[in-house]
Amino acid sequence: MQSSEEAAVPAEEELGVADAVGTQLGRLMRLVERAQAQYHAEHPDAVERATYHLLVHLVNDGPRRAGALAEAVLSDPSTVSRQIGHLVRLGLVERTADPEDGRATLLAATAEGRRIFAANRRLRNAKIAALMADWPAADREALRDLLTRFADAFEKAKTTTAPGVPTPAAV
Repeated sequence: MQSSEEAAVPAEEELGVADAVGTQLGRLMRLVERAQAQYHAEHPDAVERATYHLLVHLVNDGPRRAGALAEAVLSDPSTVSRQIGHLVRLGLVERTADPEDGRATLLAATAEGRRIFAANRRLRNAKIAALMADWPAADREALRDLLTRFADAFEKAKTTTAPGVPTPAAV
């Protein structure tokens, strides 16, 4: 009978598949970074990705305090404060008094922020759909399902990694 430690050691075949997946994920991340760098070179006034990510959270999750937003995006509150200031200056986010505590401030996406988010989401979806246009529907759906499953496992693993094993973020 195998101990739990022995059962946790992946077989060579599993490591080979993991290596191929890791290589392709690294390749995909570099391609995305290159595309983002090219976009920002062509559009120097575009909102940085990390800053835009705050808008995404406010649109998807609704108004929240800056501290809660920083926690949600796993970022430093001072960084989030600076990024929110930029979004406020652009008219994409507004600060309002918290109805539960008038001394506190809530951050919320403005109508323009929601419009920009929706336009960007449509553009992103159209690009991804075009990349997979010649794929069978079953393959597109399988990729969706497998990416969701992998992302869920990745998210769970970052908080439950075994001692001595690097976290996914370190990979």
